[in-house]
Amino acid sequence: MLTLKTVSGRLKELFRGRDQTANARVESTPRTLLVVDDEESICFSMSEYFSQHGFKVDTAREKEEAEGLIKETEYRVVIQDLRLGVERRSEGIDIIKLVHARNPDTRIVVLTAYGSPEAEEEARNAGADAFLRKPKPLSQVAQVVQGLIESPRTRAAVKQVSA
Repeated sequence: MLTLKTVSGRLKELFRGRDQTANARVESTPRTLLVVDDEESICFSMSEYFSQHGFKVDTAREKEEAEGLIKETEYRVVIQDLRLGVERRSEGIDIIKLVHARNPDTRIVVLTAYGSPEAEEEARNAGADAFLRKPKPLSQVAQVVQGLIESPRTRAAVKQVSA
């Protein structure tokens, strides 16, 4: 005959097992990050910084390179410049659209020196979660990335970060 105490103990073990399984799933989700920027120094510094913080980081300096990586790898976060080269704002938006279409759960951070309310609105409509203006300390970019990873992606929760 089972007592209430025995049943209660078994339920605790069962729920503890579920919690551990859920935590293992969250921890096993790869922390993959793609940095797309035409400036080599930005790609290098972000790669070094985020690699030291447990991310697997890929970088791309051109649209075609970014598209190839996006088709091969499912990224958790993409940090994307709007302009790749001189006057190529649409390339950044095109990449944001591709990322969002291939994996709507990927979090997208726009990091650009060419910020305007119109550019921010266009990036948001394409699927960006956050919009940051260069220059921005890596620690602040990391805070935004971590906040996006920790929050669920919903249309109502799309975050517009400006500064």
